[in-house]
Amino acid sequence: MKAIVCTKYGPPDVLQLKEVEKPTPKDDEVLIKVHATTVTVADSRIRGFRVPLSFWLLARIALGLRKPKKTILGSELAGEIESVGKDVKLFNKGDQVFAYLGHNLGAYAEYLCMPENGCLAIKPANVTFEEAAAIPFGGNTALHFLRKGNIQRGQKVLIYGASGSVGTFAVQLAKYFGAEVTGLCSTTNLELVKSLGADKVIDYTKDDFTKNGETYDVIFDTVGKSSFSGCMRSLKKEGTYLQTVAAPALSARMRWTSITSSKKLIGGTAIPKAENLNYLKELVEAGKIKPVIDRRYPLEQIVEAHRYVDKGHKKGNVVITVEHNNKT
Repeated sequence: MKAIVCTKYGPPDVLQLKEVEKPTPKDDEVLIKVHATTVTVADSRIRGFRVPLSFWLLARIALGLRKPKKTILGSELAGEIESVGKDVKLFNKGDQVFAYLGHNLGAYAEYLCMPENGCLAIKPANVTFEEAAAIPFGGNTALHFLRKGNIQRGQKVLIYGASGSVGTFAVQLAKYFGAEVTGLCSTTNLELVKSLGADKVIDYTKDDFTKNGETYDVIFDTVGKSSFSGCMRSLKKEGTYLQTVAAPALSARMRWTSITSSKKLIGGTAIPKAENLNYLKELVEAGKIKPVIDRRYPLEQIVEAHRYVDKGHKKGNVVITVEHNNKT
């Protein structure tokens, strides 16, 4: 089968299209014929090993000292189940599914095996494979943090990085939960964020939200680029700060602030959960939320897709389509 292989850290050119052995499912696994995946910022960071200095050693141990331990990247996908192991009960051959692999990776390939009890669900019936592949990472992450933050109807919520893969879902989910949503993004993405339901939008290239006097019940930094001290000034006395990219130094500041104030600060990693995918599926089918796709590339052009994501200006998701020939 075809797969994109990353045998060393570096620029997008380190990604190579190769023929690799097609996997065989274990007794508790399903074999998925992948129709679409995505290039997330996390994929880009792993490929280029771009991590905060304070994270360097831990990341090397986790990802691989000299080269990636997982040579096939890709953390989310949509496809069709081609076969199932003998103990599988939740899925059947022919099921159309979508999945979030988290740190297990492996979606940059024509086929992938994963356990039936992984973050896997039947895909929403009203979207394409490409659209379904753009849901798991951003949707699961946004849902995880908003629930952790105990978002409530009527709260004032600021989404920092509102036009990214996590941000576009965070805006829609916060609105669905009944919050008053302010989206922060660049000039070119203001209309997109408005179209997703944001009550207000702030152009970060022109206005500093930490200096406008507004305070919020929840500030959700989906990209790890906000000023921590500025966010604390703009957070209500008993407000909640959500941070998806908390390096060790920031994590320490967050812990100290939690101890010395009445503010609630939540960081860490969003755990992949099948129940989250099923919840998102219901919302997508009900027309309450939708994935945002910026660009689509075939698997063979994944280097170009990574180059685009590396620029840091993608809107929502960059999708990779996987074409199959009759031999696979």
